[in-house]
Amino acid sequence: MENEELTEKIIGAAIEVHRVLGPGLLESAYEAALAHELTLRGVRYERQKEMPVNYKGYLIEVGYRLDLLVEDQVVVELKAVTEMHPIFEAQLITYLKLSKRRVGLLINFNVPLLKEGVTRRIV
Repeated sequence: MENEELTEKIIGAAIEVHRVLGPGLLESAYEAALAHELTLRGVRYERQKEMPVNYKGYLIEVGYRLDLLVEDQVVVELKAVTEMHPIFEAQLITYLKLSKRRVGLLINFNVPLLKEGVTRRIV
């Protein structure tokens, strides 16, 4: 599946979650609901995938976890915040580099319209 097609499927699933649940819940609720919605749509994913840091060939287990890794291609970082900060996008880019993936989505569910809370990045 092409990355653009896959990210559209993920965004569509996130829109459905937001339509049903609305804003104001914890990130963990949106993660669980989005995972379920992806399952309903036949999209493979891993939740809370461990992401070690490789420092000069030494793996550092520091507890970083990707919220979702979809189809082993797209890193999805979820938020439920009133204000997006540049550090969230920097975090997504770092996760892309650490995971050696090119495409990521940063999705904030705490917005009136979900399309206002979606950022797509390619590195």
